[in-house]
Amino acid sequence: MFYYEVYLADSHYRSSTPLTYGSANKLKPLSIVTLPLQNRMVTGFVLREVKKPSFATKPIKTLLSDQPLPKQCLQLAQWLADYYATSLSDSLRQFTPVTTTLRRSRAENEQSMTATPAVQIEFDLPLTDDQGGAIKAISSSKNTTVLLHGDTGTGKTRVYLELARGTLAAGQSVMLLTPEIALTTQLAAAVQQLLPYPAYILHSQLAAAERKKLWFSILESSQPVVIIGPRSALFAPVKNLGLIVVDEAHEPAYKQEQSPRYYALRVASQLGVISGAKVILGTATPSVVDYYIAQQKKTVVRMKTLAIAHNYGEPAAEIIDIKDRRDFSRNPYLSNRLIDEMNTTLSAKKQVMIYLNRRGSARLILCDNCGWQMLCPNCDVPLVYHSDKHIARCHICGHAEAPPLKCPACQNPDIIYRSIGTKALIENIAKLFPQYRLARFDSDNLAGEHINEVYTKLRAGEVDILVGTQLLAKGFDLPKLNLVGIVNAETSLALPDFTSQERAFALLYQVMGRVGRGHSRGHVIIQSIDPANIVVKSAVARDWRSFYNHALAERQAFRFPPFAYLMQLTCRRTTDSGAKNAAENLKKKLAGQKLPVEIIGPAASFYARRGKYYYYQLVCKSKDRQHLLKLAKEVPADWITDLDPVNLL
Repeated sequence: MFYYEVYLADSHYRSSTPLTYGSANKLKPLSIVTLPLQNRMVTGFVLREVKKPSFATKPIKTLLSDQPLPKQCLQLAQWLADYYATSLSDSLRQFTPVTTTLRRSRAENEQSMTATPAVQIEFDLPLTDDQGGAIKAISSSKNTTVLLHGDTGTGKTRVYLELARGTLAAGQSVMLLTPEIALTTQLAAAVQQLLPYPAYILHSQLAAAERKKLWFSILESSQPVVIIGPRSALFAPVKNLGLIVVDEAHEPAYKQEQSPRYYALRVASQLGVISGAKVILGTATPSVVDYYIAQQKKTVVRMKTLAIAHNYGEPAAEIIDIKDRRDFSRNPYLSNRLIDEMNTTLSAKKQVMIYLNRRGSARLILCDNCGWQMLCPNCDVPLVYHSDKHIARCHICGHAEAPPLKCPACQNPDIIYRSIGTKALIENIAKLFPQYRLARFDSDNLAGEHINEVYTKLRAGEVDILVGTQLLAKGFDLPKLNLVGIVNAETSLALPDFTSQERAFALLYQVMGRVGRGHSRGHVIIQSIDPANIVVKSAVARDWRSFYNHALAERQAFRFPPFAYLMQLTCRRTTDSGAKNAAENLKKKLAGQKLPVEIIGPAASFYARRGKYYYYQLVCKSKDRQHLLKLAKEVPADWITDLDPVNLL
């Protein structure tokens, strides 16, 4: 009988200490096994062999593979636990075969892959000077992580794939990260077109047994592989990793919202340090923090030249002032200028994209007599009206009910629906343009209607008018698209958060970047309540530097990242007073540590009530992240601890 210390990877085991188990067989370090924990079977990783203990041990049940977990995975898990103040067991859960959602993209899925058009990359064309210079700068950089700041349409994907080709030819594997599954389709098709190596795509809908099978296919592969997917791809058991690409690196989707609450860009950089792989953070709109860090380390690589040369010039961009209602005589939401340009574009058999970052049909349901507002009974937030089903729905807890025929407070029959969403907007557009084909894209889409699932039709021009939310800003390449209309430029600016300006700028810039990519000149019309706003002006002028300097000055003045580290602490209780008292007590406890940390609050969370619970939060600021880590150890287990939050909502 052999005895081993085993690290457990299970949410029910909250310790970083290994447990001792027995085995009738000799096992290698980091062997992947299943073993009993109380009345459950869990996954574990063998640490080392030990002498027979003085206590009785439970047996290791199953050895899952002859191949042990790559050493880099354990090193990354240990770093993850330390950096985000969580247990090693919690970190190791990210590396287990039952949580890694992988789908093979060759053999089993060859038909669906080849049926999907790749992002437009002309591999036979010579590289532009910008692309060649970027490849040379990235390859020669002594730093592990490089920020590739490339404008939309400059061919960043070509750079990624050329570097990936060289990496694979050298016998090393490649990871290509996208913010979400919708973007993997066209990237995977491009990979298949250029890179003749086994490729795996992350997919969140697979059964556990299938995920497990494919996870071990990666672990046991004897040749270099390509992994494509969202942030969880970082934890695939890839051996001999040579390149990690984080595309659309500005996206907040790279932040994990469950424990461990990691930020994929930081994890990717650390994985690069551990494995020796080069890490590329690619984006047209870098986050203020990431750009500041890269600038300090002199690791910014810039690309400005369009990949497909043309003589069209920059897309024509104009701003319509929403306050001047004379421009809205034909429709309350679409200006006369936008309607005219839509007619011109559609008559030329080109596509139109209309962007509004609000779902549903109406954001507010009100009584115009007494001011009563229809709120969620669980969350105290406005219910959103969906006219297609005549239902008012809470986008936090899912509560749904039919709106009343009269005001329940004063019996007034005049209930008004205010602040348009994408469902009502597309109804308006359908009345204006009944002869054209329309499609709506937001998170209310059903299976089969998601943008990645119908991307082939969009690219082929089988949809004339696209209407949607931020999903339309996700990097899709649509050759027939010629006009982008933005219904309200300030939608994202209304959020009370230190990142709202950054998020609004990135969304405007990315949506505008869907045109002017070398297919035609393109036209952008932005409807704005405040055309003089620095965010709107900078985005329209495609002047990222002006916005960055403005945002950086504000961050410095109010001590937000990158000039301070943040930790958000959130508690939930069954009463408002209970949550507030718990937050006040924790603040006293943390202040008693006498560390140079500013503790803000307590204050009700942005969503102060969700379901039967009330939420309060504290925000801690410090110039030294180690001080926050010390305070994190004092936080009760039933609190949510979020180090380096991407927002405070």
